[in-house]
Amino acid sequence: MMAPTLTTARLVLRPLQMADFPAYRDFMRSDRAQYMGSPFDLAGAWGQFCHDVGLWALAGHGGLLIDTLDGQTVGAVSLNAGPLYPETELGWMLYAGHEGQGYATEAALAYRDWAFAVRGFATLVSNIDPANLASAAVARRLGARLDSAAARQDASDLVFRHLPGEGGA
Repeated sequence: MMAPTLTTARLVLRPLQMADFPAYRDFMRSDRAQYMGSPFDLAGAWGQFCHDVGLWALAGHGGLLIDTLDGQTVGAVSLNAGPLYPETELGWMLYAGHEGQGYATEAALAYRDWAFAVRGFATLVSNIDPANLASAAVARRLGARLDSAAARQDASDLVFRHLPGEGGA
């Protein structure tokens, strides 16, 4: 499946392109990605980027970049799957300086709703480090609920479960 372009009132969610790698790499190599198991070295950042791109061919979903309507890239959302993920995960990340504006919530809501309506997922999870309070707040704004029985990617993760028709910003 080709990666779609999704739009919201303020954002465009679009496929990753090679020209996007430097900003993506810089995020993944920074302390901003601390709750994602980083900072990553160059090979790790490249692996994450390729995962976001390659999953489209393998699973019919993957990563999308978040652009404002004026074309500024502010972060990414992704549907992660494969042997490292017990369930399909809805994830998000914002580049420095773009927090607190509702971009993560708006983008994740649009992508989550697309996953339910177009790809037919019955549920998604978000694996969140307990110290990542901002990300947990996004999950709650999306209407996700803690699922203490869910399998975990990391034993210490909080797992928030998303269901169709529940919640939203």
